[in-house]
Parts: sequence; C-alpha cells; structure tokens
Amino acid sequence: MYVRSLLTIDISPIILLPPSYHRQRRVVDGESTDRSKRVKDARSEAQKEIEDYRKQKEDEFQKFEKEHTSGNKKAEEDASQDAEEQVKAIKSAGDEKGQRVVDDLLRVVTDVRPEVPDRVAQPTV
Repeated sequence: MYVRSLLTIDISPIILLPPSYHRQRRVVDGESTDRSKRVKDARSEAQKEIEDYRKQKEDEFQKFEKEHTSGNKKAEEDASQDAEEQVKAIKSAGDEKGQRVVDDLLRVVTDVRPEVPDRVAQPTV
C-alpha cells in the first residue's frame, strides 16, 4: 500500500515553475553568455599580446645577432686577407728560390758521400 501511494503522487507542481524562475534563468543565461564572451575576448587579446611580444623579441634577437656577427665577419675578412698575403709571399719566395731549392735537393740526393758516424771508430788505412 505504501508503494502505491508513491506512484500516485501528483508531479504537476514540479513541472509548472513560476514566471520569476524563468526571468531569473534568462538573466543567468545572459550573464553566462556575457561571461563567455568576455573570456573569449580576453583569450584573443592575450593571444595577440603574446604574438606582439614574440615578434618584438624576435626583432631584438635579429638586431643583436646582426650587431655581434658583424664583428665576426670583419675578423674573418681580416684573417682571410692576411692569409692571402701570406700565400702570395710564399708563392713569390717559391718563384724566386724554388729552382735553387730543387737543384740543391737533387744534388744532395744523387751525390753520395758516405760518412762514418761519430760514435763509430773511423777505420785507419
């Protein structure tokens, strides 16, 4: 019998909500929509600020890199110029004395003069 009385409960007052509830619901829905819009706007504004900051830092890095690598380029140019001058000096010395050096080398290699080292007693004849 107790179970039967639960099944016969009239639920119509639960379904019929007062108009004040509907007004409050519209206000809350409007506030949540406004809040969602504000959050979305804040997110897009933050993303824009992040992109601006990233671009600013990238520009600063490019400027820094340009300033500090220009010194390296100058040092590289100076070093290559010095190297070219040294190569020219070596080539000119080779042109001037090259044939004499080759002749001396050939003479020393082909001219055999046996010598006894100082550690060994020299033969007496």
